[in-house]
Amino acid sequence: MLRIIPYSKCYAVQVSHLFHLAINVIADDVYSIAEKQAWSSSPRSRYHWHKRLSRSKAWLMIDDERDVQGVPFCCGLVNLETHFNTRGYIDSLYVHPDFQHRGIATALFTQLQTWATSANISNLSVDASKLSKPLFLSHGFRLHHRSYQEKRGQIIMGYLMSKVLPVQEQS
Repeated sequence: MLRIIPYSKCYAVQVSHLFHLAINVIADDVYSIAEKQAWSSSPRSRYHWHKRLSRSKAWLMIDDERDVQGVPFCCGLVNLETHFNTRGYIDSLYVHPDFQHRGIATALFTQLQTWATSANISNLSVDASKLSKPLFLSHGFRLHHRSYQEKRGQIIMGYLMSKVLPVQEQS
């Protein structure tokens, strides 16, 4: 059974592997081998991912039927920056290659958007990859322009996108 849970430290290693695998299975005609290696040459440490995710609002999609050392299998990740300068920025949205094209990214995004609306975050933004751009467009994001990130000497192209969220009525 698949379900969404808040991020927990016990998933940091799985998240690291999920991120690395999701990047490295991208077709070479979408992002080159050099770009993918710059983006993720190997899984990052659990410390890196725990620090990154515990400083934001993060959710995981887990599969209760698969197990990794006594912990359900993490097959998806999304996180939202909640600090002042980056409030509303979607930092990560990744799905394990074995679970792609099953609606997991949409379910995770819906969870994030529902929480952001209830938290009175007025605007979401993202530097979407070539692969995630259609997902964000389908959820009402507006494309601003191409964006470029330098990683280990490679320039990786994406798209700066944003979406205005409805304001919650105060009762």
